[in-house]
Amino acid sequence: MLYKRTDVLLCCGSGCVSAGAHKIKQKLIEEIARFEISEEINIIETGCMGPCDAGPVMLVYPEGVFYQKLTVEDVPELVEEHFMKGRPVKRLMLQDKENVYETKKELPFYQKQIKVALENCGHINPDSIDEYIAENGYEAIGTILTEMTPEQTIEVVKASGLRGRGGGGFPTWLKWNLTAQVEDSPKYVICNGDEGDPGAFMDRSLMEGDPHRVLEGMMIAAYATGASKGYFYIRAEYPLAIKRIRQAISQAHEYSLLGDNIFGSKFSFDAEVRTGAGAFVCGEETALIASIEGKRGQPTPKPPFPSVQGVWKKPTTVNNVETLANLSTIFRKGAEWFYSMGVDTSRGTKVFALTGDIKNTGLVEVPMGITLRELIYDVGGGMSGDSKFKAVQLGGPSGGCLTIEHLDTPITYETLKEKGAMMGSGGVIVMNDTNCMVNVAKFFLEFSMEESCGKCTPCRLGLKHLHKILEDITSGNGKNGDIEMLESLGNSIIETSLCGLGKAAPNPVLSTIRYFRNEYEAHIQHKSCPEKVCKPLMHYTIDKNKCIGCSLCARKCPVECISGSRQDKYSIHQLDCVKCGNCMEVCPVKAISKVSGISSEVLNYQQQLNARNLYE
Repeated sequence: MLYKRTDVLLCCGSGCVSAGAHKIKQKLIEEIARFEISEEINIIETGCMGPCDAGPVMLVYPEGVFYQKLTVEDVPELVEEHFMKGRPVKRLMLQDKENVYETKKELPFYQKQIKVALENCGHINPDSIDEYIAENGYEAIGTILTEMTPEQTIEVVKASGLRGRGGGGFPTWLKWNLTAQVEDSPKYVICNGDEGDPGAFMDRSLMEGDPHRVLEGMMIAAYATGASKGYFYIRAEYPLAIKRIRQAISQAHEYSLLGDNIFGSKFSFDAEVRTGAGAFVCGEETALIASIEGKRGQPTPKPPFPSVQGVWKKPTTVNNVETLANLSTIFRKGAEWFYSMGVDTSRGTKVFALTGDIKNTGLVEVPMGITLRELIYDVGGGMSGDSKFKAVQLGGPSGGCLTIEHLDTPITYETLKEKGAMMGSGGVIVMNDTNCMVNVAKFFLEFSMEESCGKCTPCRLGLKHLHKILEDITSGNGKNGDIEMLESLGNSIIETSLCGLGKAAPNPVLSTIRYFRNEYEAHIQHKSCPEKVCKPLMHYTIDKNKCIGCSLCARKCPVECISGSRQDKYSIHQLDCVKCGNCMEVCPVKAISKVSGISSEVLNYQQQLNARNLYE
């Protein structure tokens, strides 16, 4: 093999691709050809490197220089200066007032991260089985098949403390052991790659960036449980993940890593991909199994559990993508090494998708037990702009919102649940002080309501009623007793729903009532939205002392509800105003402001209507 002098690792994770990574690659190829150095430069598409907000990002070896926020226009200078003259381009590196961060390992974003599941993401070519093998790939399954029994394999996972990373946190070894003890065959193992949480892209990035690691993890799970067939269940919205997993399966067959008598052992195993139509409820394992069987994705009561009676009514182990991605490293580095990270019953690391109002959005992997403050401020870089932290939503649309008082809370399964949130699959949405928490609860509840499969009454009707109450509150029709009704109904839905979707869906409502009750009370009692987000509970007004009578606001109003003259100044007819905010945006002297509360004009009109309805 002919080695080239420079390796260019270009992040082609979803975030960087959407920011133009493929166009940058094409321009790199053209510029390298123009300088006639194509034989010296190796351009490699990698999976997600993590800092999505800085994308497109690139690593250049052997120096390890890290470039960020690249554009097509930057490429000619980069090729000429760095590749031809050996002078890295500092203006394309991450900088702050005091430092220029030249290499990846220097970036503050990575300082508190420990890569286990993401060990190879952004580091290897995911299309190449040879690169995965060069990074100790398939070494773990080889050792297991030639030196260990299934029982010993389960014991190692038990000693590591690994728990399911899909949200429930069920001990992985216990789930495996349940399947292993069932005397029935054939047995199956399923990789749950459905991942439907808004803003979550952990599993997607793992399958796109290191597909062989996930496949090797599935093989380990299959050997431990006695399974002979595996299914990757991946939502159809992840075409690249589907392509990469299928390619990994094909390459593993070519290398005799799948099929009969793998590594000369008695273990035979094969895998295939099944795609899902994107139903959020199919993240629940029994609904997922129904979908694989070609049925409508709806959950079924437990017991029987899938470990005893799953796909095709046979014993089935269902593991999340991240859970499987941890396994090869656990067996290579030892259960004790993995257990040494984390605290109490939350061991190892956790992958999070950091999004929201923070500087460093992206994919991160941190040790369990790290505090929310460290995650948001040290890894995430703190709040973006001049905003202040208000809340963080953990656990996806079914998670809970925590406040500034909880920033020093360690991230573990138990502590988050105790505070009213949940680990979930790893979605973290940080919100600043411009967010209305009643509106936030309504937003997340609306997602869960629309994704309900409708099989059980508490979820099908209960969520709709919760949403209707929130609609009334945010539109100015809230009444005394609504908060108590939300709490009572939410708890009833949690207790009586059939599956995890319904049992967790009220969490955003209950947690925001718990920590932001004053905002609910302001909406109901004072008919105002403190953060001026809920349109029915705010209005625009013109300060005639500041107004210069330029008429720009009137000319830009889409419903012609602003009238006046240069002498009399301008005013807004509140009954006709649609609250679009155009007037405030175009006013050159900032005479227009957004005010919390229903205007007196509208309030009087509503009272007249109510009196008329009462009379009639």
